[in-house]
Amino acid sequence: MQLLEHYRRLAGYDGWANQEVIRSLRDMADPPARSVRWVAHILAAEYVWLSRLHSEVSPLPVWPELSLPQCHEQAKKLLAGWTGYLDSSPQLGAVIHYKNSKGESWANTVADILTHVFMHSAYHRGQIAADVRQSGHTPAYTDFIHGVRQKLVG
Repeated sequence: MQLLEHYRRLAGYDGWANQEVIRSLRDMADPPARSVRWVAHILAAEYVWLSRLHSEVSPLPVWPELSLPQCHEQAKKLLAGWTGYLDSSPQLGAVIHYKNSKGESWANTVADILTHVFMHSAYHRGQIAADVRQSGHTPAYTDFIHGVRQKLVG
C-alpha cells in the first residue's frame, strides 16, 4: 500500500470514528459536557491543520463551543475536506511553514502533520470513551481494527 493511500484510509477511519462518537453522545439524554467539548476540539484541531495545509485561516478556534448537531455537520464537512486534500495527491515530504496557536513559527512535513492529526484525534476519542464510561454510559466502539473488520473503513 502506498503511503498516500494509507493516509486516505486513516482519514476515512477518522471520519467514521468521529461520527460514531458524535452519534453515541447524541443518543444520550445528558451526554458528559467534557466529552462534547472534546469532540468539538477534535474537529476544530483538524480544521486548524487542514487550513495550515492549504495556507488558510481555520474557520474554527481550537476550543470552540459547538453543539452535537453542529459537530455532526462540521464532521461531515471536515471529512470532505480531508478527502479533497488527499485526492489532490499532496507531496507528503513537502514542508509546511505555519504559526501555532501561541504565534510560534514551525515547519513540518505533510506526512508528519497527517500522522499527528489522526493520532491527536484518536487520543481525544480515548479520553471521551473513558469520560462516557465514567458517567455510566457505554462509549462508541471506534477501534481502527473494528472499523476494518466491519468494513466500515476501506
